[in-house]
Amino acid sequence: MQTATLERENFLDANGGALGDEAFGGDLLGRIGSLEVRLARSDDEIAVAQEIRYRVFYDELGARQSADHAMERRDTDRFDAVCDHLLVVDNALAGPMHKRIVGTYRLLRQEAAIAAGGFYSEDEFELKKLIARHPGRRFLELGRSCVLAEYRSKRTIELLWQGIWAYVNRHGIDVMAGCASFNGTVPAAHAEALSYLAHNCRASGPWEVRALPGRYYDMDMMPNEAISVKSAIVAMPPLIKGYLRLGARIGDGCVVDEDFRTVDVFVVLPVKEINARYINYYGSEAQRFAA
Repeated sequence: MQTATLERENFLDANGGALGDEAFGGDLLGRIGSLEVRLARSDDEIAVAQEIRYRVFYDELGARQSADHAMERRDTDRFDAVCDHLLVVDNALAGPMHKRIVGTYRLLRQEAAIAAGGFYSEDEFELKKLIARHPGRRFLELGRSCVLAEYRSKRTIELLWQGIWAYVNRHGIDVMAGCASFNGTVPAAHAEALSYLAHNCRASGPWEVRALPGRYYDMDMMPNEAISVKSAIVAMPPLIKGYLRLGARIGDGCVVDEDFRTVDVFVVLPVKEINARYINYYGSEAQRFAA
């Protein structure tokens, strides 16, 4: 059985020689059919990712706009400059590269977060306390996940995770963490799903993490025996369901984000605890892009 630490394989060229990372452009992290997942290569590509975020978060989901956001039609903040930006590209589309970018995910490594003065999630959850309990581990914050509506499919989700898995192995990441969101600003509207998470998926012991005291909303709104597991899971956003399948745990308490009009939960996923089934599934393809 494979473990969470995958050996990095080398590909061979036609003459039997090993191909280095440059054979994949250095930033390519996965491929399924015409879709590929890779890191943004330029400020222009980051700008396209920000435009996609604007279309999804503001136009589609109704996030609160600042004057700058409305003028530029881009979702931006101070973390963009220090993050890696994962892109989903459909090479079957015609036109220049920026017309082929259909999804994005923002990745913030711990060393970059230190340079930026902290992680994005620290405004909502006690992430500093969690990190302090694990001084020898490298954290990666995942956020700003969005894909254009016509590409919200199982294949795209699988490609994103293939890319994230390759990135995690390339950079020696020990823990993935970050916020995941339910739409709307009323936790009670998601009472069954949040209660299921509180009763069955709570991070504990060394991985316990709580919402900040001033922003804490209790997720335990229904007794466990009153919860329909099937309907609770159906009510969860695909991103949260994907995290849970991998073996992620959920922090204590949720937070209302009035700007993005979401109810946020905190997800923590130690790499060594990822379900072996998914290590084998994603790792078999992502492994070649991890070096």
